[in-house]
Amino acid sequence: MPPTVTTAPVSGHRGCVADVAIVARDIPLFPVDRVLRLGPVAEARAAAATRIGWAAVFLKAYGLVARELPVLRTWFVRGLRPRLATSSESVATLAVNRTDGADERLCFARLPRPEALPLAEIQAFVQACTTRPIEEMFKRQLELEMMPGPVRRTILRWNANSTSPKRPSRIGTFSLSTLAGQQAFNRFHPTLCTTSIAYGPLEPDGRCLVTLIADHRVLDGAAAARALERLEAVLTAAVAGELTTARARPGDPREAAA
Repeated sequence: MPPTVTTAPVSGHRGCVADVAIVARDIPLFPVDRVLRLGPVAEARAAAATRIGWAAVFLKAYGLVARELPVLRTWFVRGLRPRLATSSESVATLAVNRTDGADERLCFARLPRPEALPLAEIQAFVQACTTRPIEEMFKRQLELEMMPGPVRRTILRWNANSTSPKRPSRIGTFSLSTLAGQQAFNRFHPTLCTTSIAYGPLEPDGRCLVTLIADHRVLDGAAAARALERLEAVLTAAVAGELTTARARPGDPREAAA
């Protein structure tokens, strides 16, 4: 007896994620891997008075690297005379997995200028993205999901190919997606940003595999490798230093609340 097959309409959320993947197919993305030695950062996190997640750590560090390297704030603009547009500031796009009733959904949050924010503030943003009501945190995405697929894809392509100052806030200048919390890797995922960071679980010796996904129209492998090298330096110096400064002193009331 043949198996039975059931069908169901594609939800607006699932269709929106599919549209992002479809539009991303037009971007010549390639991954560059580097094993980062993050022992000093892990030690500083463990000793910090306030718990700071790795997502917040990487958002801050990559924002600092992008401040030094304008190519990480640049995107390709198509046309008869293609151009490269560069934003004066970074906007991070964070992929967040949320549970909506019985369904799981992938949501995209925007964080302007992560390099200028304290780690505690970035962590509060990440926490809000995972706990506050979806209709409150991701209102614009929900509006996009309600539109027909062809309209969604037109909007996504228009925003990705725009030179408007609003483009970074609508697409982001870089993105971050990780499954490290599930002890898994997602080393190559679709993105509409010029670069995207993915990191895996931290090994006991402090090593961490980090992947930089990059748009080949904007930068080459050597530039991506240098960005990862710089990312390791920033993580183990500036970011670890901020974590160390945030440690609670003996008798500090923060210790009891940590």
